[in-house]
Amino acid sequence: MSAIIAEQTKGTGAELIRTGLFGREILASRSPWLHESEGGAQSLDLTYTLFDFTARNWADWDLRAHLRNVQDAGFAGVNVTHPFKQDVVPLLDALAASAQSVGAVNTVRFLDGAMIGHNTDVTGFAKSMRHGLPGAKLDQIVQFGAGGGGSATALALLSLGTQRLVLVDPDEIRSSALAARLKDAYPEAEIACRSALGASLAGVDGIVNATPIGMAGHPGTALDTALLSSDLWVADIVYFPLETPLLREARAHGCHTLDGRGMAVFQAADAFEIFTGVAANVERMLSNFDAFARDTAA
Repeated sequence: MSAIIAEQTKGTGAELIRTGLFGREILASRSPWLHESEGGAQSLDLTYTLFDFTARNWADWDLRAHLRNVQDAGFAGVNVTHPFKQDVVPLLDALAASAQSVGAVNTVRFLDGAMIGHNTDVTGFAKSMRHGLPGAKLDQIVQFGAGGGGSATALALLSLGTQRLVLVDPDEIRSSALAARLKDAYPEAEIACRSALGASLAGVDGIVNATPIGMAGHPGTALDTALLSSDLWVADIVYFPLETPLLREARAHGCHTLDGRGMAVFQAADAFEIFTGVAANVERMLSNFDAFARDTAA
């Protein structure tokens, strides 16, 4: 715990708000910049620390202990990303309605000695779709990934009107469990599971990559990009790097694309409010995200 406290020396105000992110391969995350910049703009003394289990050589099974450590160190809460969005659920004291509906958590609030799980990915992805792909046809979607991120994006797609959703994930138990939850929430929708994509995307309107494939630590694409055609739209929830190999290939095939920027910012804005009790300025956070991208590319 002392190491965690030692890292939190940036804040100087009496009401220091400590936040952070738990995950693997996250050192390129823009979340610290997003949260700390918005905190500064609102005169909040806020810090945001990356707890990268890979870089710190931490084991996955020590997740509970590290959560307790940051809670004891006075953190307001932490975000949770791959691969812990589902693993963290049984470790928590309570789930907000947003997390119960998804079966995954991306935001943990420490409050009155309890750890409370929230999920801001569903609204984050839905807002990103409306913002970045307005008017996109959503009837039939193929989604890669049925983990924590995929649970949220699938629920968001159904809330936006998707009628047929195909979940592609090699873990058939996981995808079947997600399909059952989605069917309970949207009984009129058709949900199918595949362990791998077939040889055709005929009749499909759009593709969502809700896997970590495309991140710096997970190179490649979730599907054979030779199957892409210009009548498809393609969305990726990965945002570091912002241009994934999948999106680059999709644009080369003439597809409309949606990168992870919108979801990253919209979910962060909701998490910021959970941590601080103060509403975030989303337009400012979008601008700050873009400024960070320009600065790091220079």
